[in-house]
Amino acid sequence: MSSSTPAPVSPLTHFDATGQAHMVDVGEKTETRRIARAAGSIRMAPATFALIQQGSAAKGDVLGIARIAGIQGAKRTADLIPLCHPIALTRVAVEFRLDAVGSRVLCETTAECHGRTGVEMEALTAASTALLTIYDMCKATDRGMVIESIRLLEKQGGKSGHWTAPSGD
Repeated sequence: MSSSTPAPVSPLTHFDATGQAHMVDVGEKTETRRIARAAGSIRMAPATFALIQQGSAAKGDVLGIARIAGIQGAKRTADLIPLCHPIALTRVAVEFRLDAVGSRVLCETTAECHGRTGVEMEALTAASTALLTIYDMCKATDRGMVIESIRLLEKQGGKSGHWTAPSGD
C-alpha cells in the first residue's frame, strides 16, 4: 500500500489505522457501572476431586486459596495483559460449585467497577487464576487435570450495554 493511501480502519480496537498495536484511549468515555461475569472449570480424577471436597489436600484449603488467587488475579490483570487499562475494581467475587458426577470444580467470577472501560478481562483473569491455582495445589496428586471452557458469561455497562452469552455456552 502506498503512503498516500489511508489504511483501512481495523474493527479490532487495539490496532490503530496503520495496524500498530496501541492502548485504546478511554479518556472521553463516560464513567458507568461496569460488571462482568466469567466462568470455567477444571476436570480431574475422582480421587483428586474427593480430596478437594473433603478439604484434605496436602497443601490445605484448595478452594479458599484459589478464591484469594482469583481475586488477586483480577487485581493484577493490567500487569498480565499488555493493553489492558489498570482499573479500580469495586468488587471481585469468586465462587465454586462442586460437580461430583463429572469430577470437576466449576468456577464463576464477577468483577465490578465504576469507570470508563469494562471489566471482562478482570473477570476472565480471575477465573483463569483460580483454576490454575487448583491445578497447582493438586498437581502432585493428578497431573492430568484439564482446565476448560473459560468464557465470558455476561457484561453490563458502557456504550455497548448489556451482553449475555448465548444459552448452552
